Amino acid sequence: MIRISKFLLIVTLLFTACSKEDDGNVNNGNETDSFDRGAMLENWADNIIVPAFDNFKSSTQQLEDLTTTFTSDPTEENLVALRSQYESSYLEFQTVAMFDIGKAEELGFRRFLNTYPLAAAEVDNKIASGSYNLELPSSFKEQGFPALDYLINGIGDNNAEIVAKYSSENYRNYLLDVSKRINSLTEKVNTSWQGDYRDTFVSNTSSSSTGSVDKLTNKYIMYFETFLRSGKIGYPSGVFTGTPSPINAEAYYSNDLSKELYLKAVQSTVDFFNGRSFNGGQAGSSFKQYLEFLDRGDLAEDITAQFAAVKSQATKLDSSLKNQVQTNNTLMLGAYDELQKIVVLLKLDMVQALSISINYVDSDGD
Repeated sequence: MIRISKFLLIVTLLFTACSKEDDGNVNNGNETDSFDRGAMLENWADNIIVPAFDNFKSSTQQLEDLTTTFTSDPTEENLVALRSQYESSYLEFQTVAMFDIGKAEELGFRRFLNTYPLAAAEVDNKIASGSYNLELPSSFKEQGFPALDYLINGIGDNNAEIVAKYSSENYRNYLLDVSKRINSLTEKVNTSWQGDYRDTFVSNTSSSSTGSVDKLTNKYIMYFETFLRSGKIGYPSGVFTGTPSPINAEAYYSNDLSKELYLKAVQSTVDFFNGRSFNGGQAGSSFKQYLEFLDRGDLAEDITAQFAAVKSQATKLDSSLKNQVQTNNTLMLGAYDELQKIVVLLKLDMVQALSISINYVDSDGD
């Protein structure tokens, strides 16, 4: 952003009789650039976030429907169909996971849907007792997609053994309750975006820590750093402890889904950086355009190039990141290094160019 030096600001105050009204684009007392933040917020809401949540809601409804079918008639055929929808919905979740704002933040949406590693022993205990409350924050590690992964992939060595577990009413009830909760929480977030929250979000063009651009920028970068870089790659590879930890891999009980989830998450962050429409692929007002407007096209190109490097490096990874950690963790550490380069570009260079302050603390000690 264009900044006015302290000297010029003092001169302006001394020799200008008229005062400047706050037009909603003031950051830390300095006049900002004239980039149309409102247009960017509209593109984010109308072309990316709202259709992404609407699509995800359709997917979670199908997930609940197929879970109902399976629990009503536990057959191998119905299990295979449910497993396919679980994978599809888990992938679609990667397109909305970064938008932890509004109702999603209020509900703890992301934490309820995707906290891993799963507390499998606790899930077993809750199923055995038939007593549980999935609305409690203490149950983050006992539900969501990690619980579905365990319940349809990890409780037997083959489909027949898994299906046999569902002769138990307690197993059927727990699986169905997990699926219903995913759908219920998604419906609440989607309804909020379809309602008044969209207008509240778009109209808040303030260039301050409470403005929609600043808030979502923080959420976007925090998601990339904490949940994508650290969650999907850092913790399984043991970056922070020095010891690889396969149990920390996403989709631990699935055979070949974790790399696909990782790539979907990366591509979703790339698309958001470019302002690419969720449905049509058309690029609109975005971080990239904002940087170019500020004559920082060089930084936009560096970020784009590093995203490409991340995706290129990912081609070397096993389809199961759990297997990758166990067989050749060096490649996982390499993936982390490539992701860390983007963290630096986003968290330091981009926010400085946009005059946005980071207001979250990364707890990884890096």
